[in-house]
Amino acid sequence: MQVLSSHFRDVKLLRPERHIDNRGFFSETYNKQAFARVGIHNEFLQDNHSLSRGKGVVRGLHFQIPPHAQAKLLKVLRGAIFDVVVDIRIGSPTFGQHIATVLSSEDWNQIFIPAGFAHGFCTLQAETEILYKVDHYYAPAHDRGIRWNDPALGIAWPIAELEAELSEKDRKLPMLSELPPAFTYAKSREETPVLDMAKGE
Repeated sequence: MQVLSSHFRDVKLLRPERHIDNRGFFSETYNKQAFARVGIHNEFLQDNHSLSRGKGVVRGLHFQIPPHAQAKLLKVLRGAIFDVVVDIRIGSPTFGQHIATVLSSEDWNQIFIPAGFAHGFCTLQAETEILYKVDHYYAPAHDRGIRWNDPALGIAWPIAELEAELSEKDRKLPMLSELPPAFTYAKSREETPVLDMAKGE
């Protein structure tokens, strides 16, 4: 498995190996031991599978607060997305900053997003399917989010605001400045990136 890390500590872009022949391919997309070797020790408890019918569907920016904060391991099964991760850890040197990258079924990349980050995406193709693992069960009372188009985040979404398709819930999410603190930054020795993803700062 190839690991491509972003400038955010512990957010990892992963590329599982694919064994391709005339029949198709085989890929081991999750292996607990292999993930532990690259510093991911989370116990995933739930798989979520979503379909977005159209291009320009925006979901996010979502997270759950403690004690039900979630880490996510996300991949695209069909189609492509513009994927965004925002650092919401109080005291972090990258608080309020984001990274953005394109994930697609063709590239076969996955992204690991630890707790302390908000996550969202915009579909780049119609009929896009996403599968993601989480390490805590969905807890509606702890479900939170940030407005996708908060100007303070400076995210260059690939869709005009009037053309984006969102749920009513996501349209009403608060701005980052309106959020009560939920996560605190804890410095670690594992801060050197292997290879930068596309950044949005």
